[in-house]
Amino acid sequence: MSGSIPFYQKHHLHYDRGYRSKETEATLSQYQSSSSRYSASRSASATSRSASATSRSRGLKLSSHSGLDESRLSPVTKRAKPTYLALDKENQIIGYVVPIFRGSQEFATGLSDTEEKRVRDTAAYMARRDLFTSGLEMERSEQTSRRETMRESAERISLSKRIHEHGEHFKRMNEDSLMHAPNFVIKPRSHTVWENQCVRLHCTVSGWPDPRVVWYKNNVTIDPLAHPGKFKLQSSYNVHSLEINRCDFDDTAQYRVSAMNSKGELSAFASVVVKRFKGEIDESLPAPRHGPVSEYGITFKTHIVDTFGVSFGREGETMSLGCTVIIYPHLHRYQPEVQWYRDHVLLTESKWSHMHWSGDRATLTLTHLNKEDEGLYTLRVTTKSGYETYSAYVFVRDSDAEVEGAPGAPLDVCCLDANKDYIIVSWKQPAVDGGESILGYFVDRCEVGTNHWCQCNDTPIKFARFPVTGLVEGRSYIFRVRAVNKSGMSHPSRVSEPVAAMDPADRARMRGTSAPWTGQIIVTEEEPAEGIVPGRPRELQVTEATKNYVVLSWKPPGEKGLEGVMYYVEKCVSGSDSWQRVNTEIPVRSPRFALFDLAEGKSYNFRVRCCNSAGVGEPSDPTEATTVGDKLDIPSAPSKVVPTRNTDTSVVVSWEASHDAKELVGYYIEASLVGSNVWEPCNNKPVNATRFICHGLMTEETYVLRVRAVNAAGLSQFSEESEPVKVKAAIGGGIPHASPTPPYGISVLECVRDAMVLAWKQPTFIGGADITGYFVDYREVIDGVPGKWHEANIKSVSERAYRVTDLKENKKYQFQVRAANMAGVGIPSLPSDTFLCEEWTIAVPGPPYDLEIREVRSDSLVLLWRAPVYQGRDPVNGFYIDIKEADAPEEAWRGVNTKATEKTFFKIKNLKEAETYVFRVRAQNKAGVGKTSEVTDPVHAVTKPGTTEIVVDVDDDGVISLNFECSDLNADSKFVWSKNYEEITDSTRMTMETKGNMSKAIFNTPGEEDIGIYSCFVTHTDGVSASYTLSEEELKKLLEISHDHKFPIIPLKSELAVELMEKGRVRFWLQAEKISANGKVDYVFNDNLLSQGEKYKMHFDKDTGVIEMIMECLNPEDEGTFTFQLQDGKAKNQSSLVLIGDVFKQLQKESEFQRKEWFRKQGPHFIEYLSYEVTPECCVVLKCKVGNMKKETVALWYKDGRELKADEHLSFAEGVLTLEIAQRGSTADTDDDQVWRAAKISKKDAGIYEVVLKDDRGKDTSTLNLTDQGFKDLMNLVFSVIANSSTPLKITSTDEGIRLYTFVNYYNDLLQVTWHYKDSAIAFSDRVKSGVVGEQLWLQITEPTEKDMGKYAIEFHDGKDGLKRTVDLSGKAFDDAFAEFQRLKAAAIAERNRARVAGGLPDVVTIQEGKALNLTCNISGDPVPEVTWLKNDREITSDEHIILKFESGKFASFTITAVNTSDSGKYSILVKNKYGTESGDFTLEITEGTPDLGVTSYCTDADGNVVFGPNTPKEKMKSSITGTKTKKRKESVTKTPPAEKMEDNKESKNKESGKKKEEKITAAVSVQPKGSDSEQKVAEQPAGTAKDPEPAAETQPENTKK
Repeated sequence: MSGSIPFYQKHHLHYDRGYRSKETEATLSQYQSSSSRYSASRSASATSRSASATSRSRGLKLSSHSGLDESRLSPVTKRAKPTYLALDKENQIIGYVVPIFRGSQEFATGLSDTEEKRVRDTAAYMARRDLFTSGLEMERSEQTSRRETMRESAERISLSKRIHEHGEHFKRMNEDSLMHAPNFVIKPRSHTVWENQCVRLHCTVSGWPDPRVVWYKNNVTIDPLAHPGKFKLQSSYNVHSLEINRCDFDDTAQYRVSAMNSKGELSAFASVVVKRFKGEIDESLPAPRHGPVSEYGITFKTHIVDTFGVSFGREGETMSLGCTVIIYPHLHRYQPEVQWYRDHVLLTESKWSHMHWSGDRATLTLTHLNKEDEGLYTLRVTTKSGYETYSAYVFVRDSDAEVEGAPGAPLDVCCLDANKDYIIVSWKQPAVDGGESILGYFVDRCEVGTNHWCQCNDTPIKFARFPVTGLVEGRSYIFRVRAVNKSGMSHPSRVSEPVAAMDPADRARMRGTSAPWTGQIIVTEEEPAEGIVPGRPRELQVTEATKNYVVLSWKPPGEKGLEGVMYYVEKCVSGSDSWQRVNTEIPVRSPRFALFDLAEGKSYNFRVRCCNSAGVGEPSDPTEATTVGDKLDIPSAPSKVVPTRNTDTSVVVSWEASHDAKELVGYYIEASLVGSNVWEPCNNKPVNATRFICHGLMTEETYVLRVRAVNAAGLSQFSEESEPVKVKAAIGGGIPHASPTPPYGISVLECVRDAMVLAWKQPTFIGGADITGYFVDYREVIDGVPGKWHEANIKSVSERAYRVTDLKENKKYQFQVRAANMAGVGIPSLPSDTFLCEEWTIAVPGPPYDLEIREVRSDSLVLLWRAPVYQGRDPVNGFYIDIKEADAPEEAWRGVNTKATEKTFFKIKNLKEAETYVFRVRAQNKAGVGKTSEVTDPVHAVTKPGTTEIVVDVDDDGVISLNFECSDLNADSKFVWSKNYEEITDSTRMTMETKGNMSKAIFNTPGEEDIGIYSCFVTHTDGVSASYTLSEEELKKLLEISHDHKFPIIPLKSELAVELMEKGRVRFWLQAEKISANGKVDYVFNDNLLSQGEKYKMHFDKDTGVIEMIMECLNPEDEGTFTFQLQDGKAKNQSSLVLIGDVFKQLQKESEFQRKEWFRKQGPHFIEYLSYEVTPECCVVLKCKVGNMKKETVALWYKDGRELKADEHLSFAEGVLTLEIAQRGSTADTDDDQVWRAAKISKKDAGIYEVVLKDDRGKDTSTLNLTDQGFKDLMNLVFSVIANSSTPLKITSTDEGIRLYTFVNYYNDLLQVTWHYKDSAIAFSDRVKSGVVGEQLWLQITEPTEKDMGKYAIEFHDGKDGLKRTVDLSGKAFDDAFAEFQRLKAAAIAERNRARVAGGLPDVVTIQEGKALNLTCNISGDPVPEVTWLKNDREITSDEHIILKFESGKFASFTITAVNTSDSGKYSILVKNKYGTESGDFTLEITEGTPDLGVTSYCTDADGNVVFGPNTPKEKMKSSITGTKTKKRKESVTKTPPAEKMEDNKESKNKESGKKKEEKITAAVSVQPKGSDSEQKVAEQPAGTAKDPEPAAETQPENTKK
């Protein structure tokens, strides 16, 4: 711990002298131990002493850097943190240490001058140590040690700061590794303090980056700006403090300090408890509360007598103000608190004012009057029982000018901004200008401690602020200002307070400590970081701009510890890139700068560079363009100056404030005797209010007054002169009832422990002028006995609610209120009820207040109120209104609204005429509905005679206004306009005008933000008021009417349009609704006026309003904008039509087409061009409609350029030509249709079809492209017709499986269909196939199983949505179809395997006797059939004559070796197996002839015809064998399934009836055939394969269209 304790500890009791004595004892013990060591080595050389000193020095450096134990190396205890405070021998702060940079030589040695001196003095000290035996000598030794320690501390500061800067540089180089969350090195400590004391909470926070510190009170952020003077936050070198000024009970809370950076957040807590004094009188403790002090049994009564009155003085004079104070009872040693105030600001002892209290008289002496001393002076005498005050005004007039006509001196000179390079001086303009306008002001400066005044500006400046440059850093200055006009110079103003030219950061750091400012600056040294060029300045901005100067401010670069940084300022004219350095000779040392000599009206950009010995850095970002000129405008003149009688030497004057005045300083008032035209100032110091009492006037004289406003830019124009007023006492001066009657209805709106919020009702009669304010008095009631009245407010309050503070908890009080107006303060109200001062803790809101009735009508009225002061636990979210008849009991209260309204006004409707009502309001929050308000006065629901409403008007110029007329005005009445029942004070949206008894509210720029309820209330009347609701729809109507009035137009029935006429002529036309005979039209094309001519034909029908212009055709140069401009007196209108680009080209094309069409239609032409249609029979027909035909007209058809031959006999009665696209050349004629019959349409029918009409008048052609997409579209239409013709999807069975099928009327090979199973396309295979037979489309399911059950569909594609036919193959439908399939399958097997004679035999065989006969036929069947031969129906067996063979189970042969006549007859072959029997017959006829040894072999084909074998000789083959053959088949034994016929199919052909065919066979040569070689198989036809079988099972299908 250093020789001085930290400033935040020395004020606490446990860090008192006892603490410091312990530190002293520790230091003395170290000195004693050190002395013993030095006595042992007293004979050592100076070198050893130097070495030991060096070791101590180095030990000091190491302890500062590495944290080693410093007590071993130095008698000074270790410091917690470097401090920049300079201390005296008593450890009291006497000044500040301001570090500066020094060289690095001493840093290298490690020894400072102070340490070296201490080392040199050590030997002498050790030699004399035995002499210090007494306590006094020990104390002196301690003081010497402390002085040495302080000097050593100064050196340590330089060393520590350099180490700190090296550490900071290291942190920046290694930022990521050193970053850590905040940590509280010292946490804030809880405090218990007395009321009205101040308390500070301190904490020390570490962290990297530097944490951001926020203070909270009960978890609510503390905002010093929201509570000015209450809280003060300071931060310096990681030490953060919160100061609470004049603590009261509300400050008892838990306080939290939160430190946060990018690595985290940490909080610390401390409690503050504020106690109220209740013990014995102790001068060291704060004074007790005001009011009777019952515990002492003494109540002081104070009387101020022998007072001072309104006083007048001149500049330079001395004035004394005094009063005699009588305090009863008189206590000899009791001293009251005596305070003097000027304009409610407490005065302190200074060279300008001296205060004296003699025990019974208080005196204030103003040693040297200046205009700053003008104001209302108040003496306040406070005792333990309360206080008494007395006030009077002091006027200070200008001293006589040295030059006649010179202006008065400026006043209130002060310094607004101070830094190393300049100080901004401000002042207020004087009220007296000497009769000539003030040309400007000169600013003088003087260094403190000298008497040399120096003028700062060469030319006078008009703006009441000026930056003074050329100052020496660290020196203090005072300033004064002089005004000048054409006549001369004024006296100088009073000098300003001294101010030092130093950096604001240094000043802020000094203000951050608790040391007083003594003017002493102690300079130490710290080591800079050399060789580093500084970075860019940050956040450059223009803080002030006038026509004389511009002030810039910025922040230094982010790097710390740089060698002395200075700045160069550069400027550039906006729009150029030429930068010019402003301060070329001397760099700026502070981060602010004032620029002069800028061209007024020009725009500039500015930027700043940093520099040091290492070089000049990069420039900052330039500022936005700044135009040189006064940004602050001179205020507008005040208005409506109203004087009122006050006393026989004064009048009260009031006025309306200047509109839109910025940085207003105040107002000057001047008075003039009527007719004299000589104006005298009533005040020489600006007043901030809009009301002032002008004293020093002559009784019974008549004056007029005027007012003007002032700000830094200058003085405004004077207001208009007031009405003349005669100086005469107001009370009893012939004006009865000048002051208001008493207020009434005092109620409590909120109550806390020591304060209550009151509300009251406005007086029933306000007197001769508007009420300007209210005064509240209170008194305590003890045991039912009221005490003395005390003022709750010195300054009047304008609202009808006031918070009375400094009350005692759980005490009872009464209140009274007085109203004041310009005539004076009225009599007080009756004392209120007695209220207990205890804190409200209810959750629901308090009562609303200030209820007001407006717009009373027979059936409605408007109720206004204010939200409750006490919100409860949650914010107020709505209000309920209650109503009852005035004479009804309390139980008759009923609600007006069932749903809470959020507004503070409500229109109550459905009242009974002539009934008297009272109202009250309740507020609600989340907790519930709160207390009721005070009940209103009874209101009679009657519309008074002469009542008017607000009228909306739109004048001829389109100005929208609200107008209200009142016939009950008096001299003081005013129209008050409101929006949503809040007075309109912003003139940007509306302008109010009042003339006579009519007031008008004019909308400046009507828009959506003007929507709302507008009301007008007339003061000083019996409640005259009205309202008007401007809704969004109403606003739109008014805007339309306004626009029509502003810009009257000729209404148009139709805008300018264009249309095409016959022969392609172009007609531009429009129609006006109404136009007079004087109307005229200008025809404009591309801003060129058109005139009547060959190209343009104009016509204007004034009766119908039709205006037209006709052009024969459109040419390329006609592209542009056509405009018809109409004018009829004042009204105008125009309509334009833009014809450019594609629009014009399309119109031109259409015009040209119409022109050609007209010429085309002069001969034979097409009325309807060639098109096609598809009939329900799927026939594609091309057709066209023709007109203007005659007998000689011919029509020719072409396809792809080739003429199509058609019927030459045409009839044009109906005018329609048709062509049916054909594939074969059959034609047919009808009356008017030329038809080409077609069988099918296919891709070869695609092509370009053309029809040509021609005769002697001309020809016309129509073409239809049926290629590519055209043909595709045609086929899609065909497919659509085919799909729509399809039959429902049905089910049938075959011997192979189940078949689904549908028929179409016409099938085309290009038709695309898709079969679906369960909404998925079917992938076809050997088992599932699809196909087309004729017009039947089928799906075959071979060998179906249960897995094939489901919903099937066929989809026809037509290029659009297509069509679906569906059928459900499941359930009974599947079972029936599957059973039929099984039956057919079995029948097919039987038919396929029964016995058959596959090859037929000849019906008749004729052969010559003796010849050999050999017949062979094929036999089939499974199992192998049994073969039996019959002759004449008798079985025969094989022998030598007749040889019967049956080989391989397939071939049966019949051979007669030598035919004779006995062999004639009928022969039969009978084949038989288990599936059936079949037979074959032939008849053998024998003819006589020459025997032949050869053998003739016969072999029949499949039809039973005889063929020759391959071994038959050729010559024999040429011999003719004739015979007849009758084909015959016998039914088999097994039953063959009948042939089935499909539904909707044609009858199939009947099978052959079995009639035998006779064939003649002539054998010229007998040939011996080879048995097997002559055999031939007969092709088999499977049984049961009818072409169109009848379906075995059907289900009703579904037709589904996609």
